[in-house]
Amino acid sequence: MNYQDTINWVFSQLPMYQRQGKSAYKVDLHNTQVLAEHLNHPEFKFKTVHVGGTNGKGSTSHMLASVLQEAGYKVGLYTSPHLKDFRERIKINGKEVSKQFVISFIKKHKPFFEQHTLSFFEMTVGMAFDYFSKKKVDIAIIEVGLGGRLDSTNIISPLVSVITNIGLDHTQFLGDTLEKIAVEKAGIIKPNIPVVIGETQIETKSVFTETAKNNNSEIYFADQNITSILDSDLKGSYQQKNIKTVLQTLQILKQNNFNISQKNIALGLNSVVSNTGLKGRWQILQESPKVICDTAHNKEGLTYVVNQLKTEVYNKLHIVFGVVSDKDLSTIIAILPKKATYYFCRPNISRGLDENNIKHTFKAHGFVGKSYSSVNEALSNAKKSAKPEDLIYVGGSTFVVAEII
Repeated sequence: MNYQDTINWVFSQLPMYQRQGKSAYKVDLHNTQVLAEHLNHPEFKFKTVHVGGTNGKGSTSHMLASVLQEAGYKVGLYTSPHLKDFRERIKINGKEVSKQFVISFIKKHKPFFEQHTLSFFEMTVGMAFDYFSKKKVDIAIIEVGLGGRLDSTNIISPLVSVITNIGLDHTQFLGDTLEKIAVEKAGIIKPNIPVVIGETQIETKSVFTETAKNNNSEIYFADQNITSILDSDLKGSYQQKNIKTVLQTLQILKQNNFNISQKNIALGLNSVVSNTGLKGRWQILQESPKVICDTAHNKEGLTYVVNQLKTEVYNKLHIVFGVVSDKDLSTIIAILPKKATYYFCRPNISRGLDENNIKHTFKAHGFVGKSYSSVNEALSNAKKSAKPEDLIYVGGSTFVVAEII
């Protein structure tokens, strides 16, 4: 198989949460552990940082990787989902895993995958760990895919665990309260391994402190400990929370004999996009009219975005908006600006929510807008309608952003 054949097989044959939904969610780590044994436990052959949370874990992971690259380390980075190409999920010093490695890995282990009915995510995690091991990275930043306790990445023994924050997302899997979700996220806290909490929340603080105590893990609340304000090339005021989380985590890595200077930190934070290739975080796509996209897709993330929009100067606001079908619109509709023209669209995946359903729900709440059959059609119409001094925002789902970057 060539690369495209290989990727087609991966997507068509194996369940994957991002496209398939609840049927792809596994209830234990058995398959991942079996795969790790099959691969001769590559996850134990390099150092790691484990990053979970509801919002900000992607930005935090990329910031950490960028700083460590500036410090001269060979840094693996595993994140999800990807925007354009599967290989975005697995990088070393910003360079995506080669097509040949993906082809060879799948070809070599395909019978094992089929025999054990491994999910897309289990297989991809195994691929990342095998790649980082073979390439002998100094350290890998591993982003949790979904939850924490039962996530396929949760077989590592990191130098430090990081939990950015807790929000009401993926409630069908993780629970319908912040406390229940925090329990799942706290599942990445390991015995005698320090944990960094990015954002102190009244509803979840006791969950984390109790879990840390039970694991004899030292706990750090970054927003309480870190007072520094540093710049980053990742724009959006919400990134300050992530920067504090990164700074706290770097302090712990220094205690583990990582040589990281203030210059490394400053350069790393201001070179995230060029060092790691991160896209879709308050990304400005064009000027006049200004077009901005962001992958925020839940109440907490979109709240940050709406607050950031309020700081922008524009005449009229145009919003290209789409979501997936299991998104509870009632949790986000109240925070979105009514003083805007909406262009409702369906992301091109099976889980995409029909654009007319979105339009109907929004119109019932007093929003103004039209529906379009694709993201690109919606954006094209927004650009036609917008004047040079207007602002166009594109978001609601990672998959919406993926189609226009």
